[in-house]
Amino acid sequence: MSSLIKSIHRKLFTLISIAGFSAVMSSSVSAIGQTPDDIAARIAPIGNVCVAGEECEVASAAAVASNDGPRSGEAVYNQFCTACHSVGVAGAPKLGSASDWAPRVANGFDSLMSNAINGLNAMPPRGTCSTCSDDEIQAAIEYMLDNSK
Repeated sequence: MSSLIKSIHRKLFTLISIAGFSAVMSSSVSAIGQTPDDIAARIAPIGNVCVAGEECEVASAAAVASNDGPRSGEAVYNQFCTACHSVGVAGAPKLGSASDWAPRVANGFDSLMSNAINGLNAMPPRGTCSTCSDDEIQAAIEYMLDNSK
């Protein structure tokens, strides 16, 4: 008889636990205010893979950037370069410091362009602007040089 009672107690405890957990979960979801649509929107993919030769639903960031026309050197600097070049992170030449730029300028502009496009030391390729065209990179370098004399 005691084994039958233990079995009933276990089953009853399990049922009460499941019912209590379900009640807690449903009240939590409604308390947070997340409907199934809210959850679907929250966990939706943030991008799509576009295969060359197939039609894509969303334009790439590079294509969108190119449609807006080239960004000015100042705009590129302010958005992508300032984090390192304003304070000299990891030896980056600082905007406004002619002495920081002098040895780099001595190597020629082509060297500056190559370093900016391919990366150098801690600087990643194209700085932090993967969508910048070569012309925009050049404009950013010219902006930094013009403001570091």
